[in-house]
Order: sequence, then structure tokens, then C-alpha cells
Amino acid sequence: MHPESLRRESLLIATGRPEREPTHPLNQPIQLSSTFHAGGERAYARQGNTTLEAFEAALGAVEGGAVTAFASGMAASTALIEGLPAGSVVVLPTSFYNYHRTLLDAQVDLGRLELRAVDITDPDAVAGTLPGAALLWLELPTNPMLVVPDLPALTAAARRHGVRTVVDATLATPLGSRPLEHGADVVMHSATKWIAGHSDLIMGTLATADPALDTELKTRRNLTGALPGALETFLALRGLRTLSVRLERAVANAAELARRLQAHPAVRRVHYLGLPGHPQADLVAKLLDNPGGLLSFEADSVGRADQACDRVRLISHATSLGGVESLLERRGRYPGEVQQHTPAALLRLSVGLEHVEDLWADLEQALA
Repeated sequence: MHPESLRRESLLIATGRPEREPTHPLNQPIQLSSTFHAGGERAYARQGNTTLEAFEAALGAVEGGAVTAFASGMAASTALIEGLPAGSVVVLPTSFYNYHRTLLDAQVDLGRLELRAVDITDPDAVAGTLPGAALLWLELPTNPMLVVPDLPALTAAARRHGVRTVVDATLATPLGSRPLEHGADVVMHSATKWIAGHSDLIMGTLATADPALDTELKTRRNLTGALPGALETFLALRGLRTLSVRLERAVANAAELARRLQAHPAVRRVHYLGLPGHPQADLVAKLLDNPGGLLSFEADSVGRADQACDRVRLISHATSLGGVESLLERRGRYPGEVQQHTPAALLRLSVGLEHVEDLWADLEQALA
């Protein structure tokens, strides 16, 4: 079948494979070599390898663009920031992933960038910050508050002002949304999370439908040496193959846990995109194919939140998200989150693939 006729779940399985020839392997092998014989397109491994090309092809088929993989999500983000001329203006959410805010603040301290923070749920406010800007940085949804921007409206406004839009879609996953189809110029993922899915590697990706920008990103990766290792790339490709079934279980678990947490006496508020009556339900339905496997909830006190982290037994008290195991942490303990006014008692729960009744029993005893 032609790739264009396949759904994304099938593309994850079918693309990024060796040619179907007798004796050829079914899976793309790990290419472990730092240098190559002269005379071809590749002379040195910093320019890539066949394992990397297979991963980028598979993810690109799902994203709807060309993919450049990096040694980490932060390396991918840094590649975008370093491509901006000195003095550029970046428009960013008032609350989003705290390491990205720290990265951008560091560029301000160096005198390289100017930042304009704005409520990305207000399209008019965002449009007012765009004149003279170079980059609009968005998350779909935001981490950890799970806010959804009106992506088509914001990307259209950015294009009118000649502003490039990047969307960090790590939480949405490539199966949750394809921001390139809604006007984004670049889609960023921390592939460490849902894409690789097993908490055993670090990697980042950037996808774009602009061939010139893709060339620019690959050149910057080569110059900065931010290439992911062949083994990490092989593992990320293997994880990508199972993203559909992993995500299906995680979303089902998350939806049920969110519903039960809403009724728990020690929980003040639950943030989950799949809850009935969500204030952004129309946008969620418009932009996302599923509500995701991440939720956050506010305990009735910081003490209760810390107690829950200390007392979980099946769930792990750890940072990160998107693995097969469930992870819980109090995000408000990080200085970057305090700066962005994350509620002090907010707990972020990355829901894994365990049985939902076992997860609920663990949460109940931890919050008791």
C-alpha cells in the first residue's frame, strides 16, 4: 500500500524499514561507525547514519514533515534558539516547561534575546505581542497546567507578522496532534518521553515542512555535534513502533484516575483534558485526537502533596513522563515552577500501563 493511504498508527510500523529484499533484515540495524569510506554522501558520523535516517523517516511520516533528531530535547530547543539573530524577540507562554523558560532567561542574561510572556489562551493578547518578534513559542498542551492554545488562530497571526512558530507537542505526542497541519513552522518533541517510551534514553526531535529550514537544522546539528547515539536512536525507533498501543492504555488509565481524583476529599482540583466540562473542551476536540496520558492535580496542602510522593509504592516518585511506568512528583518544588506561579501543591502524574485498579489503590493509600 502507498504510505499516503495509511493511518498514522500503521505508518509507525511500516516506515523506516530496510528495502524488502531477500536476506535483508526486517528491522534497521544499529550502525556503529564513526567514519565512512570516501566517495559517498557521508564521511563522518556527525552527519548521521542509517539508523538515524530510519528513525527520522518513520517519525517524519507521522508528523507530516522532515525530522531532525538531536541528542536531547534541550539540544533540539537550543538549536532553534541559537538560530535567532542577537536581539531577537521571543513570545512565550506565561507558564510552560520550566527548563525552556530557564534556557530563554539565560539568553536574556547574555544580552542575546528579549522575551515577551503572554497568556496563550488569549489570541488577541498574543497578537498584540507579535509585532517585531522573531519566534512564537507554544506548547500543546502546556506542562504542567495542561492549557491548550488556539493553534490555528495563533499561527495565522504569527504568519501575518512574519513570526516563526514552534510548538512543543511532547505531551500531545505525534498521535495526539500534528501541529504542522495547523500552521506551525516547527514541531518539537522530547523523544525521551512518549516516543521512546521506556525511560531508558535521552533524545529530542524537530519536524518541519520547510525543506530549507530542515537543511538549516541539520547543518546546525552537525556544527554543534548534537547528534544522538546510534543505540539511542535504535531504541527510540523501537519505542516508536509501539506508541499507539502504549498511548491507548495510558489514556484510558489517566481518564479513569482523573475522574476518581475529582471526587477525592484530599484533592482540590484536577487538570486533565479529557474531563467532562473541561473549559477548553472545544479546542481539545479540535486540536487533539486524544486527551493524553498526563494529568495534574492539586492536593489540599503542600504537606499532603509531599506525603503522597513519599508514600507511593507502585507509582514511582520521579521526574519525567511518558514511560510505561507511572511517575509522580510535586512540580512546585522547582524554582522555575515557582517563578511561573505553578500551584505549590500541584502533583504531576504521568500515567503508565499498570492496571488502573492497582494505580488507584496506590494513590488512595498515599493520599490518606
